[in-house]
Amino acid sequence: MRVLSGFQPSGSFHLGNYFGCIKPNLDFQAEADESIFIVVDLHALTTVQDPTLLKGYTEEMILDFVAMGVEPTSMLFAQSAIQGHTELAWILSTVAPMGLLERAVAYKDKVERGLPASVGLFTYPILQTADIVLYDADKVPVGKDQIQHLEIARDITIKFNNTYGDVLTVPELVVYEAVAVVPGTDGQKMSKSYGNAIPIFGEEKAVKKAIMGIQTDSKDMNDPKDPDTCVIYQIHKCFLDASEQESLAEKYRSGIPYGDAKKLLFESYMDYFGSMREARAKLSMADAEAILVSGTQRAQETADRTMERVKKAVGLV
Repeated sequence: MRVLSGFQPSGSFHLGNYFGCIKPNLDFQAEADESIFIVVDLHALTTVQDPTLLKGYTEEMILDFVAMGVEPTSMLFAQSAIQGHTELAWILSTVAPMGLLERAVAYKDKVERGLPASVGLFTYPILQTADIVLYDADKVPVGKDQIQHLEIARDITIKFNNTYGDVLTVPELVVYEAVAVVPGTDGQKMSKSYGNAIPIFGEEKAVKKAIMGIQTDSKDMNDPKDPDTCVIYQIHKCFLDASEQESLAEKYRSGIPYGDAKKLLFESYMDYFGSMREARAKLSMADAEAILVSGTQRAQETADRTMERVKKAVGLV
């Protein structure tokens, strides 16, 4: 079994990234024959158009992956290093129905939030499909916000296979329902682009500021709180097992002040990510080079085999 995940180097990793996709993929490492982690820097060009910033984000993300438990022996690399991503994306675009892309909610949402309606943003799901099928990925862990994109990827892959034969592996989605969508500090989905994220490797002061700034309602200090609607609880429960979640929920129903609830969340956050933060502090940018060279070489070998099949199937010489 081959498991794949891709992440945009458009800013620092946050709690939503970790519980929504990174942790499920890390959990799969134990049973997967191969784990693939792609820093999708080509996708990031839709939002990051400062070359120095993009390069820095990409290098930092490689080190972040290692600190969070990604084995250096995993296939870890930058998307732009493998030409097959863009080549396969073009081939897939010739069979991808326009209506499929026009229904993409993520595109509409980003445009409504002020991102320019570029062709790259619109065709994002096609390149994402290429990212996955280029490596014959069997399973792709995703957050709920990415379900539609992966369903589009499956549809495009099936359309290609129906046209040219059984050439590409149709990926299977894996969604962890309990933690697939983590709310941000304002109650919306946690996202770097929304400015509501809690960083994993940020300065401790920045982490504390973000947590203490979580928006709450106007209930009095000791009034009962509903854990099902409280953003603080919805974030905090990601760190807890079922019995711990119920114990914490009871504190909310008993009227724990929001300030105290935020302090408990901060303690859990620092305890959980403490060892990762220590590991990350010891890593240097030089460490990224060896990891990238190894991961890129293995990725290239796999991508070449896939592109050989694809080109033969479509009639390219």
